[in-house]
Order: sequence, then C-alpha cells, then structure tokens
Amino acid sequence: MTRVILFNKPFDVLSQFTDKGLEGSKRRTLSDFIDAPKVYPAGRLDRDSEGLMVLTDDGKLQARVADPRHKMAKTYWVQVEGTPDDAALEALRKGVKLKDGLTKPSKVQVIDEPKDLWPRTPPIRVRKSIPDTWISLTIREGRNRQVRRMTAAVGHPTLRLIRAQIGDWHLEGLESGAWRDV
Repeated sequence: MTRVILFNKPFDVLSQFTDKGLEGSKRRTLSDFIDAPKVYPAGRLDRDSEGLMVLTDDGKLQARVADPRHKMAKTYWVQVEGTPDDAALEALRKGVKLKDGLTKPSKVQVIDEPKDLWPRTPPIRVRKSIPDTWISLTIREGRNRQVRRMTAAVGHPTLRLIRAQIGDWHLEGLESGAWRDV
C-alpha cells in the first residue's frame, strides 16, 4: 500500500532528511519533524519558503508530483511588496520573461491574507512606506525559485511564499511543522 504524507514545512527548514551542508551545520531538516521510514519528498521547497510538501514511498508517484512534464498544478500564497496593478497581474497570467526563458501562463489573483495563517519566525521585513499584498499564484512548471523570480520580474518582490496546494492535496487544517498521512 502506498504511503502519502502531507507536511507543512516551516520557514528555514531544508526539504530533505539530512543536511549535507557545511561541517557542523545545524540547519533543520525534515527529520526534525517527520519520523516515517522509507518516505521521500516528491519535489522540493526552498529553505526560505513554507507550506505543503508531499512525501511518499512510491517512486512513480514521487516522479509524477515532482516532474514538470506532468504539469501538476501547484498553488502558492505569495505576499509581495507593493500593490500589483492590472498590468503586473496580466503579465503573470500570460507568462513572464526570465533569464531561462518565458514562463508558462499561470492563474493569479489578489487575495486577502490567508485565514488562520501562522506567524513566520523570523517575521518578514515590513516597510511603513511600502504596502504589501497577498496573491494566489498557480503554476504548472517548477523552475528554480520560479515564483520569486516571476513576482520580481513584474516589480513586486516576494516577501513571504507559502505553497498551499499540490494537485488535489492542500494545506487546510495542517499547522506549520505538522504532518498527516492521507
């Protein structure tokens, strides 16, 4: 029987079970939160990003979730600097030119701050003179730091990035640092 775990990865946690970084490094990893043998992450989430990760013991499922060829939708809640205008939102929808090429079209909309959002430690930097805005952004590819690069390209750097959904799996009811079997 295939095991699937949903994990709400906190900020500043590596999306792997061991830290192969610098000698003596004390970075937190998945093993600080999940004690489940023989499951592996289906994809990555940057250390400075938060939110949903899928872990499984099924290699085919792992590949289907992680490989951009399968075009599994991933939805992010993104707190950006400033207030995106219609042109910035339309650019995100149509595709943004990045150094590694044009991104595929995405779904994007301005949203209220997500309900029941946990505090981030440390908090984001806040500038009194510049507002911030939450957007929901759904992509079907997975380039390195893609969402951050997309928002920066339209003039609205990412302040906080939370993956809220992968395919039909979602964060709902899962506290930061918690996991559950599905």
